[in-house]
Amino acid sequence: MASESAESMASTSLGTQRYPVAPGCELNVRSGPGTGYSIIDVLPQGATVPVNCQTPGTRVSGPYGTSNIWDNIGNGRFVADAYVKTGSDGYVAPRCG
Repeated sequence: MASESAESMASTSLGTQRYPVAPGCELNVRSGPGTGYSIIDVLPQGATVPVNCQTPGTRVSGPYGTSNIWDNIGNGRFVADAYVKTGSDGYVAPRCG
């Protein structure tokens, strides 16, 4: 049953793929793909995010490993993929740009 709820959380009625942020983590949203960019928001624990596209940036270590992949979750909004449960260590969306 837990996998069913995880699956239902992974998509919306519009079919947009959403992924959960690592449990117990608040996640910084940055203006670009790296830790040198400004923090423009903080996602609360339990948040899910759309991954519109992905791009390389600053290497970050998180609950899901170490990666230089950054997820674009909206216009000018990026989060470190190492904190998002995409089910893959690689790209799961098209490259940005």
